[in-house]
Amino acid sequence: MCAASPRSFALDDASQALRTVDWVLRNAWVIPCDPLLSSIPYGVVAIDGDTIVAVGTAKDVGRRLRGRREMDLSDHLLLPGLINAHTHAAMTCFRGLGDDLPLNQWLQEVIFPTEARWVSSELVYWGTLLAAVEMLAGGVTTVCDGYFFEESAARAALESGIRAVLGQGILDYPTPDQPDPARMRDRADEFLGRFPAGNGRLRPSLFCHAPYTCSPETLQWVKELCRQRGLLFQTHLSETVGEVNDLVQRYGERPVFFLERLGILDSATLCAHGVWLDREEIACLAEHQVGLAHTAESNMKLASGIAPVPSMLEAGLKIGLGTDGCASNNNLDIFAEMDMVAKVHKVFDKSPVSCSAGQVLHMATLQGARALGWDDAIGSLEVGKQADIIAIDTRRPHLTPLYDPISHLVYAVSGADVSHVWVGGRQVVADGRVVTVDTQVVMAEMRRIAGKIVGR
Repeated sequence: MCAASPRSFALDDASQALRTVDWVLRNAWVIPCDPLLSSIPYGVVAIDGDTIVAVGTAKDVGRRLRGRREMDLSDHLLLPGLINAHTHAAMTCFRGLGDDLPLNQWLQEVIFPTEARWVSSELVYWGTLLAAVEMLAGGVTTVCDGYFFEESAARAALESGIRAVLGQGILDYPTPDQPDPARMRDRADEFLGRFPAGNGRLRPSLFCHAPYTCSPETLQWVKELCRQRGLLFQTHLSETVGEVNDLVQRYGERPVFFLERLGILDSATLCAHGVWLDREEIACLAEHQVGLAHTAESNMKLASGIAPVPSMLEAGLKIGLGTDGCASNNNLDIFAEMDMVAKVHKVFDKSPVSCSAGQVLHMATLQGARALGWDDAIGSLEVGKQADIIAIDTRRPHLTPLYDPISHLVYAVSGADVSHVWVGGRQVVADGRVVTVDTQVVMAEMRRIAGKIVGR
């Protein structure tokens, strides 16, 4: 853990006069999650508008700032908002449905029939809103989503205040929002045409479900449309050994080289899972600067396997952390994901130094932002970046004593320890309560929808 150089984070040295800004957050143990993984005891973070304007020590910058609103965050850790790099947010409405079944049975007998009958714009709106409330309360300020009726997901993200990449699902099969696969391009155009304009907090994306559910032609036209519009292209990749074997049998190539041949791989491509990648595939993804979302808990629950993350890190792959949807994980807690990622790879590699706390914290913050192509604005507390900030209250038995804040964040903190959250300078969680959405109304609507699904 590095001690910060205050000058690296201070206001311009020429700014000697007292400056008034919107927020001054004082006396926290600040973990900027910058590339050096610095640490600032008794630190100060200042926000003006939607932007971080100072990060440093009380001595260096604190006496030169006055906030229209100030908060004493003694006994708190202050860090950038966490990034959920892969989920299907609306699937909160299927949380706990058909657990502990073999994968194919779970998909074919539970999830696919339920989606076909019940997924609608209304379900996606309320399910995504519930997911946003859960994530914000747990310190997630940015989510990368993929599902159907993503206009409704965008509406929920807009109302909740969360930052989001919203991927419209594309398959070569009938979907809840496009029964005719031949018109899937029209569905993509419709989604992009309806996407909220003029809001830098939300970004549209297109999500080709997987190489085994999308033809080469579909993968290519979707990627070309993403290139034309400057969008992130998303896909599932090598989640199970069965899909890898099937693709090799169908096309004679492993999935990564299949996508490379089609021209899909570049820095604006995000692949989820990557459980069954070999070293050559990892090197190929790194060469093309592809991002990967690692979803350890979902991979374990579905018995998909354990992704070779230490090898990915060694190759320089951009890795973020994702929860996957609540049907295959049951929660959207990135703190729980961090803890699991750090531990499962130690067991798998039989090495206590695999996936260190610092590496895993970076996956949930700066590396996650890089995987989404958004690290110019989010992922670390640095001057000029968006003010996406979370505060952790350490006055808890399980957080006492506190020697190493980075260790605590990965191995001891849970989402329930988050006390305050800002997204783009707007406070969206205060004293552990989401203030942008009536949580009781959202939960009541979800109970109503769930009752219809199970026939109550």
